[in-house]
Amino acid sequence: MADEVQEQISVAVPPDEAYAAVSDVHRIAGWSPECFAVWVWRRQGSQPKRFVGWNRRGAYVWFTTCRVVAAEPGREFAFDVTTFGQPVSRWGYRLTPADEGTLITEYWQDQRNQVAVTLGRMFTGSVARQRPQANRAGMRQTLSRIKSELERRSG
Repeated sequence: MADEVQEQISVAVPPDEAYAAVSDVHRIAGWSPECFAVWVWRRQGSQPKRFVGWNRRGAYVWFTTCRVVAAEPGREFAFDVTTFGQPVSRWGYRLTPADEGTLITEYWQDQRNQVAVTLGRMFTGSVARQRPQANRAGMRQTLSRIKSELERRSG
């Protein structure tokens, strides 16, 4: 599968400030409608290198293992997600300077193979074709929460 889903929002903070927020993976749990906890288990300097995300959707609870693949301050932060050694996705944030601050683009790239699709159905209750729509809705909520938090702190 090679789907990419993305959503954008304009935030009234500079790109470096937006990057500092989205690269602090612990904050994902406060923004995401599915992720409720993050455990960083490997760092490279002050940046996370690997972490585990704990997720919930309805009655389903699962974890994923994540590896940071892009960490460019002010530009992009992204991580690959696996479960039980199987590829799941790439999640990331692209940051573009804008007149009033930063345009944040959250994206999800589907990297699941058939084994990962089957595991997803078992552990998350998700049917493969529903995941892009669910992630798009979740991105809108996440980006709205990021905007509210960052603009409240800077204002």
